[in-house]
Amino acid sequence: MFLASRILISILAVILTPAFAAAPAARDVAKGNPRLASLQIEIWPEFDRPAAALVILKGEIAANVPLPAAVSLRIAASSGGPSAVASSAGLNGNLANLKYDRKDAGEFITLKFEAPERVFHIEFYDPLVTSAPGRSYAYAWTGDLPIDRLRVVVQEPATASDFSVQPALDATAVGQDGLSYRSADLGTFQAGKRLEVKVRYTKTDSRTSVEIVKPNSPDSSKLSAAPLPIAGPSKTELAIWLVAVAAILGLGAWAAMMWWYGREKRSDSAPSHAGFCSKCGAPSRSGDRFCSKCGANLA
Repeated sequence: MFLASRILISILAVILTPAFAAAPAARDVAKGNPRLASLQIEIWPEFDRPAAALVILKGEIAANVPLPAAVSLRIAASSGGPSAVASSAGLNGNLANLKYDRKDAGEFITLKFEAPERVFHIEFYDPLVTSAPGRSYAYAWTGDLPIDRLRVVVQEPATASDFSVQPALDATAVGQDGLSYRSADLGTFQAGKRLEVKVRYTKTDSRTSVEIVKPNSPDSSKLSAAPLPIAGPSKTELAIWLVAVAAILGLGAWAAMMWWYGREKRSDSAPSHAGFCSKCGAPSRSGDRFCSKCGANLA
């Protein structure tokens, strides 16, 4: 009996130990690293800034993750920090500014924010050497969050030639801005899995793509060409504002009424002079028959 109990305890230990060991990792993911249904990494070399590549991260938080979700990810310290951090209810929804905290440490800047909606949008500029015609840029995704579907899109700079990118992005399309885009779906990426995107091309024109092509219809998702739309006041803020306006108008009306009432009262209390006494010159009221000063007949 004793031997059977020891065997049973040993079996339970073997079965439950992995579960308990995995529990802290699961809590960490739920707390600071939510799973992403998708992440799209866009790289636009020399788009609207010379000697810089615009990097755009579009992340969609998985549907089973409760909101708001705490997100923590790293960007290159060479960027100097993000130029835009925003959130949206959907991938094609309106973007609104998002508050974030940053921590600079070594080669990376860690961004932390509470995502109130499913989609977050981050932009930053990374330096790109353009002193020679042969140019290259490398971006590294450090695997801060697990991703169900990772997609990479690279924009070819205007007038560039001998363009190549690794990993291979086989799909090619021309955007509304007249520039060519290469893209590919790279599948699932678990947390900690690193991806490096390397871009090479030749370009002798020092102007940016915007200066060369002057696109009339830039990508509507890009924030750098225009300020971020600011979310309007909430219903509660609007109600408070309306109550304040009503109170001010009511106070003004009450003050005007009291002023008019006081004016009428002063007018009623003031003596009404009908004339003056012909004998002594004292003023008289309407209806007086005799002067109140000398007693002369006023009739």
